[in-house]
Amino acid sequence: MRDVLIALTPASIFGIVNFGLDALLRIVIGIVTCVACEALYQYFMHKKVTVTDLSAAVTGLLIALNIPSTLNVGFEIVGCVFAIIVVKQLFGGLGQNFMNPALAARCFLLIAYTGPMTNFVTSNGFLDAYSGATPLALLKPGAESTGVVSLAKMFIGTTGGVIGETSAICLLLGGIYLLARKVINWRIPVTYVGVFAVLIFLFAPGHHFDVIYMLEEVCGGGLLLGAIFMATDYVTSPITPNGKIVFGCCLGLLTFIFRMYGGSAEGVSYAIIFCNLLVPLIERVTVPKSFGKKKPEKKAKEAA
Repeated sequence: MRDVLIALTPASIFGIVNFGLDALLRIVIGIVTCVACEALYQYFMHKKVTVTDLSAAVTGLLIALNIPSTLNVGFEIVGCVFAIIVVKQLFGGLGQNFMNPALAARCFLLIAYTGPMTNFVTSNGFLDAYSGATPLALLKPGAESTGVVSLAKMFIGTTGGVIGETSAICLLLGGIYLLARKVINWRIPVTYVGVFAVLIFLFAPGHHFDVIYMLEEVCGGGLLLGAIFMATDYVTSPITPNGKIVFGCCLGLLTFIFRMYGGSAEGVSYAIIFCNLLVPLIERVTVPKSFGKKKPEKKAKEAA
């Protein structure tokens, strides 16, 4: 958990520079609220207080990085309480939750507060203050919004969006750190992004074989943030090597469908949560056979 916090530092710092003190305030509130909720719940439920494992801090930071810098702090607190109490603690705490708490909170907030969650306004950072469509919204097939999308700006991060998703380079630096520290395995993020990129390249409506459009879709929205930091969550992702590959393929396919044919420009959160529910099935069909163990039908034939 400490390494995840370190890996998220570049994206967090860039979010603060890009969106100003509003972003810093929401990062602090997210971490403090999640840690306090977990400590209070465990204390009053007469359980061992485990906030020192930093899992609640990671959840709080991820929630903050998944919301706009303009979101009402009261709404953010509601999301943090939902993530820690409902999604995590009521299912037994760390290691027992069936979906990623931070993404569950993001989806909850999107449903409960759709307008504020999709109001992307930049403040006193690199950009002049404005309220409008994000690059991902401009890229969506059939989008009514008009504007120019810059791949360079999307890679650096000087665009609109939620606090932690705009800078592809900062997210990639965090991913490289986690891979170097062997905190995450390459299979899920590489398969996820790779399958999504191939599908965009081959089948994106109106953009077949368009490399620039493919790269813009990869750099835009929460794809890299989700692929590196949330799809790889130990608790809600497969532990088998082949299962990780299948999991990543499912994520890439669903994200492509949601982005190209869904009502929203984004689809990462819903894709990861849906695939979290498939993890028990994926692990069941991808569990490796024990060395020297024969299949039941083969045993039956030999006995006959």
